[in-house]
Amino acid sequence: MKLTVSEKIRIILGRRNLTITELAAKLGTSRQNLNNKLSRDNFTEKDIKQIAVALDCSYESTFTLNDTGETV
Repeated sequence: MKLTVSEKIRIILGRRNLTITELAAKLGTSRQNLNNKLSRDNFTEKDIKQIAVALDCSYESTFTLNDTGETV
């Protein structure tokens, strides 16, 4: 079973000993706004990249063509 982006963020928060409030402050947003996005699992790629930077993580997004294996 694949984890959602929200689940992954919550796992990383736990490993970094950070709260949602602390992450929201690093992102310059409110705890309520971040909590709503986590609840809905509604993130843009830009959001995810900013969260990765705030959590000191790398983030990669790729498409892989199934017929050729080429990644874009």
